[in-house]
This record gives sequence, structure tokens and C-alpha cells, in this order.
Amino acid sequence: MLDIDFADAGVVMLKGRLDASQSEKAQTFLDGLDQASVLDFSNLEYISSAGLGVLLRTQKRLMASGGGLKLINVNNHIMDVFRFSGFDHIFEVQGAVDP
Repeated sequence: MLDIDFADAGVVMLKGRLDASQSEKAQTFLDGLDQASVLDFSNLEYISSAGLGVLLRTQKRLMASGGGLKLINVNNHIMDVFRFSGFDHIFEVQGAVDP
């Protein structure tokens, strides 16, 4: 299950799992973004290759108009996925801050 919605200051909050079963929901929401945006991953538990595809399509579209995505509060597991896939070079990614 994935919850995706706007929070304070236009930050997009993701909660749950961004996998193949939720990628259409995420893509539909992210298609509504028309400028540089921040996605908060603090409550995102998992991302699959389908989820990575959603982010990549959105990044390419926004970059074409001078924008892009910044991903914040990315947990260690998802950060590893980004590093192994090279997505840490495609996005501005900020890891979760330890308490």
C-alpha cells in the first residue's frame, strides 16, 4: 500500500511501499507536479524497480523544464538501492538524519 500526498510547504510525502502494484498511483500523482519538488521518504519502507521507473520518468520530465526532484529522509535500505542502481547520481538524495 502507498500513500502519497502533499504536506507542509508543498513537500510530497510518501508512506508505505512504492512497488509495481502502486506505481500507477504514484505516477498519476507525480504527473501533476510541474516544477522542482521535494519528496520526503521518511515513511517509505520499500521501492522496487517499477518505483524507480516512476521517479526516473518524473525526473526526466521535470528536468526538461528546468526542474527536478530532491529526495529527503531516505532510509539506509533505499539509499543502498539508489547507490547500487546509480540513481544517487540522477537525483539529489539526502539520507535520513540520525536522532
